[in-house]
Amino acid sequence: MADERRYTVLLLPQPEGGYTVLVPALPEVVTRGDTEEGSLAMAREAIELALEVRRDRSEGIPDDIEPIFSSVEISV
Repeated sequence: MADERRYTVLLLPQPEGGYTVLVPALPEVVTRGDTEEGSLAMAREAIELALEVRRDRSEGIPDDIEPIFSSVEISV
């Protein structure tokens, strides 16, 4: 039976439309999609590929990283 994993996915809206997708636990995963749904589908595919490469290289499969969101105020 396959081990189930869940990964936090960040969708960053782009000025030209669509989203850039990042996965904090898998820094090699960067993809994009035109819609939120499409971006999540691309993320799933990219995560599966990244984990396959890690298994083939006998590298560890990382646990999820839940980012801490905060902000800083600056003068411009």
